[in-house]
Amino acid sequence: MKKPTLKEITRKAEEMPLEKAHRWLLELSEEFGGSVKKIADKYYKKLEAQRKEKERLKAMMAIENDAREKGYCFIGGVDEAGRGPLAGPVVAACVILPKEAVIYGLNDSKKVSPSKRDKLYDEIREKAVAYGIGIADHTYIDRVNIHNATKKAMETAILSMETRPDFLIIDALRLDLDITQMSVPKADALSASAAAASILAKVTRDRIMEKMDIKYPGYGFARHKGYGTEAHIEAIRRLGLCPIHRRSFTSGLMGSGTAV
Repeated sequence: MKKPTLKEITRKAEEMPLEKAHRWLLELSEEFGGSVKKIADKYYKKLEAQRKEKERLKAMMAIENDAREKGYCFIGGVDEAGRGPLAGPVVAACVILPKEAVIYGLNDSKKVSPSKRDKLYDEIREKAVAYGIGIADHTYIDRVNIHNATKKAMETAILSMETRPDFLIIDALRLDLDITQMSVPKADALSASAAAASILAKVTRDRIMEKMDIKYPGYGFARHKGYGTEAHIEAIRRLGLCPIHRRSFTSGLMGSGTAV
């Protein structure tokens, strides 16, 4: 029988689960020698990375698991995106994850690349027990202030869920809902469900601002998503404010007329 080439061995290993591929490559290395052993070593490193990632994710479920031990069933993590920008809405999300959820790479949205966020967005929505999205637009922010608008977006997200949470993990806010709430500083970095909420909120808001970039060209919304970058402020001074700018955030800027 013709021996498989290294390319064929590599291709077959890629089709297997990591642990099975590693065992198979170790067995082959006894016959094929160092070249296959090097491939096996790469799979060992992948297994170690996977093990460490599982440990990290397990640690991120500690708050949720503690709530379950106290008798709560549906633990929702809540987070928002867009408190600070000069334009566009604030978007909030609430996510309830299954007890044994494993979503590799799940983290605070600020620590995840845009391409990875998009993939996580789909996986979270697929695996979540339930999730909700809430949006408070720029006019509402100007009317009630960003703090109250953020609370409203969060409450809207929670109340839109098919399965309502009976325990909430939130960073620094207290919502006007009859649900047990736990304030966790930097919750999106410490709680898996809050991290999942941060991903849904961030991706949803980014996509809104990318559409606004087409509707209101010249401001660079697709790049900075409405945040007060030097380029954005220069565009405001050159073009004036557009309809989605938050007047309460931009009143001190030059060129404050409204763009047509």
